[in-house]
Amino acid sequence: MYSTARTAAWRHIGRRCVAPGRADLHCGVRLKAEDVTAVRQFGWSRGIRWQSSVSSGTASQTTTTDALPKKKPLFVRITTAAALSLLTFTLGFTMAALPAAPALKEFITSPSDEETMSLYQPPSDAAASAEAAIFAHPLTRSLLQDPKYIASRPHLKIPAQVRAQNLTGGTLLGDDKIAVPPVQFGTEDGSSFVSLQYLGPALCGHPGIIHGGLLATLLDEGLARCCFPALPNRAAVTASLKVDYKAPAMAGQVFVLRAETTRVEGRKAWVKGRLETLVDESKGEKPLVVTEAEALFIEPRMAKQMNLVKG
Repeated sequence: MYSTARTAAWRHIGRRCVAPGRADLHCGVRLKAEDVTAVRQFGWSRGIRWQSSVSSGTASQTTTTDALPKKKPLFVRITTAAALSLLTFTLGFTMAALPAAPALKEFITSPSDEETMSLYQPPSDAAASAEAAIFAHPLTRSLLQDPKYIASRPHLKIPAQVRAQNLTGGTLLGDDKIAVPPVQFGTEDGSSFVSLQYLGPALCGHPGIIHGGLLATLLDEGLARCCFPALPNRAAVTASLKVDYKAPAMAGQVFVLRAETTRVEGRKAWVKGRLETLVDESKGEKPLVVTEAEALFIEPRMAKQMNLVKG
């Protein structure tokens, strides 16, 4: 029986046409009972089905593999992904920055000190009155004629699109506040500075008296602008500021800020100054000093890379 079963199995093992689960059928021909028993006993039916299954699976896998596209090398995929990411970021950044392009252009092409003196046009009668009071005064006329000083209105160098976010040049600028952009005079070496500004009744802490915090702000900004030209990159931040209040600053008049740089060491500058009322000293009038201050300013290490409006 063993010989007969083996002969039947080997006769048909290469033809792979045994139906799955049907060991008694071979190419559509029913085997004899003893042959089926022999095949099952010695595992030939499993072998035949396994060979048929493997052959079919291999063919299927070969066909599937041939149909799939080959993967690109890893470095090609990484490079492509990086390029697409960079392109996406660049397009997104460009679209986000597009509204700021006009302001950026104004930063790059900011007006000169001389040009700022003719840019301002008073928008109201109150502003025109304050403007006239500043420019008609003997102190202003004498400073304009003094070759030692460079006249400017630094706040007008700030682009109009972002000026509203500047405290003294936008937020506090207007009728009954800082009525007009301050007129400032500085020396080329950063040793001396004079500024004139009209302060209105909307800037009071107590009725009729200018808020002490605003006076400190004006001193902080004015003393800093005084020393800017003395520093390597014409920029600095406040390290310390000491303010002494001497007298009430009554609203509705022009105040004069005077400052001088007392010492410079590398990126550090020490400045002192004061705020006083505007008077005609040629007539013997004496100004009232309302505040005095001392400050230390330090130029940041990254000042060379900072995109600042220089005053």
